[in-house]
Amino acid sequence: MPTRTVMLAIFSLLVLSYACKISNDSDDTTTPTDPTAKDCSTLVGLSKVLCLAENFKSSLDASQLAAVQLTYSKTNAVNWSNLPQALVRTKRVGIAFSALNANQLSAAKALLKEVSGTVANEGYAELSQILAADNYLLANGGGSTYGEGNYYLAFLGTPSLTGLWELQFGGHHFALSNTYNAGKLVGATPSFRAVEPMAVFSNGAQINVQPIEQERAAFSALLKGLSASELSTAKSASTFSDILLGPGKDGQFPSSRSGLKIGDLNAAKKELVLSVIKTYVQDVDDANAALILAKYSAELDNTYLSYSGGTEVNAQNDYVRIDGPSVWIEYSAQGGIVIRGVSHPHSVWRDRISDYGGN
Repeated sequence: MPTRTVMLAIFSLLVLSYACKISNDSDDTTTPTDPTAKDCSTLVGLSKVLCLAENFKSSLDASQLAAVQLTYSKTNAVNWSNLPQALVRTKRVGIAFSALNANQLSAAKALLKEVSGTVANEGYAELSQILAADNYLLANGGGSTYGEGNYYLAFLGTPSLTGLWELQFGGHHFALSNTYNAGKLVGATPSFRAVEPMAVFSNGAQINVQPIEQERAAFSALLKGLSASELSTAKSASTFSDILLGPGKDGQFPSSRSGLKIGDLNAAKKELVLSVIKTYVQDVDDANAALILAKYSAELDNTYLSYSGGTEVNAQNDYVRIDGPSVWIEYSAQGGIVIRGVSHPHSVWRDRISDYGGN
């Protein structure tokens, strides 16, 4: 007879397969396909993004389109959260993945993949892993408020090469806020990433890697690469149980920076700082990521590092912050909510200048 543990594991995988309606890695951007969709494959840049956005919109019925296509307003733009949908006070705008059929879901994911980076375990790969983790919570005691179906997509303003608009996507542990104006990406933040559990887990036949592990490892390598005196300068006297500038904390950056000034480090240690920043910026499509990284690199000497807790950045209340003229990144390790005994990190990337495109 199978043990109770084995039976529960089998049941969880069956629930996951039925309830989540996804492939093992959450990437079903190619099949099934809509025969009426435009061929966007020869396009590049924002033109391709617009083509894929139009394919998604044209796949929707009138009521679905009304939910997706909204006017641009700051009220809508700031309406994101890291909480499960049932706990969000002002419900997310847009359309839930649970309301989409297979073709519509494929079109939505093709769009998200195009605006995301291609570096291993960053960008769309990281998004897929976070969705898989939330599906794991759905199947392992989290309840119906978890799972891929509770993620929402919206256009704030009409996608175009001329006007102001935002692609907003998010759900539990994920927020994407890409703002475009005059044919350019003018803001890729706020960008929230988190995961539970922070562990390798089985998602059907796929063994899911640890999303956010590259961020944790890069922070840990940076802290361990500092001298004792540099660590002492970077050490904060405060204890942080979560990030400071999560949802609802827009524009609340500290007026002064604290910690270790990156300009005081040698070239090798500055590269460790850039390695951390890359794990956030590379969630954006590769071309725009390079532009953003160049800006942050130019401002690196006037950027500061602070931390609290340990240098592994994996225990309760371990916390790290990078704060520059533009860039703001926080990473906070905390305990699991659904899966106990496993680290559960929260992390946010903001920009002092270009959050919500500077609007």
